[in-house]
Amino acid sequence: MVKIENLSKSYENGQIHALKNINLNIERGELFGLIGPDGAGKTSLFRILTSLLIPDSGNALILNYNTIKDYKEIRKITGYMPGRFSLYQDLSVEENLEFFASVFGTTIKENYYLIEDIYKQIEPFKKRLAGKLSGGMKQKLALSCALIHKPEILILDEPTTGVDAVSRKEFWEMLLKLKKQNITILVSTPYMDEAILCDRIALIKNGEILTVETPQNIINQFDKKIYNVKSQSMYKLMKDLRGFEHTHSTFLFGQFVHFIPNKIDFNTEYLEKYLLDNNHSDIFIKEIMPSIEDCFMELDQAKSD
Repeated sequence: MVKIENLSKSYENGQIHALKNINLNIERGELFGLIGPDGAGKTSLFRILTSLLIPDSGNALILNYNTIKDYKEIRKITGYMPGRFSLYQDLSVEENLEFFASVFGTTIKENYYLIEDIYKQIEPFKKRLAGKLSGGMKQKLALSCALIHKPEILILDEPTTGVDAVSRKEFWEMLLKLKKQNITILVSTPYMDEAILCDRIALIKNGEILTVETPQNIINQFDKKIYNVKSQSMYKLMKDLRGFEHTHSTFLFGQFVHFIPNKIDFNTEYLEKYLLDNNHSDIFIKEIMPSIEDCFMELDQAKSD
């Protein structure tokens, strides 16, 4: 469905490298996630795929259409939801949807089955101006407008950023339903917990892809022990763990510190004694399963080393 070969893009006269020799293949019908922090290159890649940006080098194909030469065909088969809400805020919900349908030579009635589950949640507010909608409702309207022309691929740039947890959950439920319609979905997100919902993911940072795999295979490839650690002083805990002779890496994760020792046969008694000797109390140490975020941090550190 999507084939990306040696794609690079720079800004500021080559001073900022947004994408560095990206290679990626996405299969038809996949729900594919591009996972990485702000500034990783996700938006630049999506703008190239939607023919809004020209790469410095390399090629990007969607259904064998070149994103530069065949941009008109690309726009017919692609539904795009940019990271920033970009619909007409002075038009109503209904007027926005009617406008986007007419641009692509279709009607709301013709493709209503595609958006029904989404649109019926905002239909009671169809006369309300788009600019007056809540974040979650704007998200649903933008997705409806991206779908109304029945695209073969849906490209969503950080669609859940800035919305509440309930709306995030609802949005992913919608994506899983859309996947059953045989629509290929390419979605970017900085939220590592959303990665597990994708068929495959690419972890990206600083314009480079760290790995491409199924979420579970990425977790299975994590070959180190990892522990939740906590004490009465989290700041001091971080500082002391960084000075511990058996530390491979350590970083804050919610109310815990994720600690990875530098050997697989590590005994937690060494760590507990070390922390007690450094005047820690209320010490909690428990081995856990790695998350996608742990895997991302480990891959990033391995690349830096």
